[in-house]
Amino acid sequence: MKKTIKKQSSYRDEILRYAMDKYGTRPEYLWARWPNYAILRRADNKKWYGAILDVPRDRLGLAGTDVVDVLNVKCDAGLYAFINGESGILRGYHMGGTWVSVLLDGTVAREQIFALLDASYKLVGPRKKVQ
Repeated sequence: MKKTIKKQSSYRDEILRYAMDKYGTRPEYLWARWPNYAILRRADNKKWYGAILDVPRDRLGLAGTDVVDVLNVKCDAGLYAFINGESGILRGYHMGGTWVSVLLDGTVAREQIFALLDASYKLVGPRKKVQ
């Protein structure tokens, strides 16, 4: 008998709609093996500013085996030091540097998630030339 793993409720659709409305970003689904992994990429430089992944909680170091959506976003070092480890904000799953994974199950407020997504979008943007 196949084991069914229940997926928690998620802000996934709201985040994808927000990225489309604010930045014109359509999610990219790059891997057949992980069909629900949605990549958010800037149009101007093609860099990722977000990734929505569905991951079993135990893979994130959390209790349980149910699947939860997370949003991976980049943040600057100061913000990373401040928010990393807050409830619902974890070290970036499968990402190096100053990326964090934000639980999309309601643990983190929607407005805070949008603010983190906006900050990530700006961080991966084109660098301004110093004159």
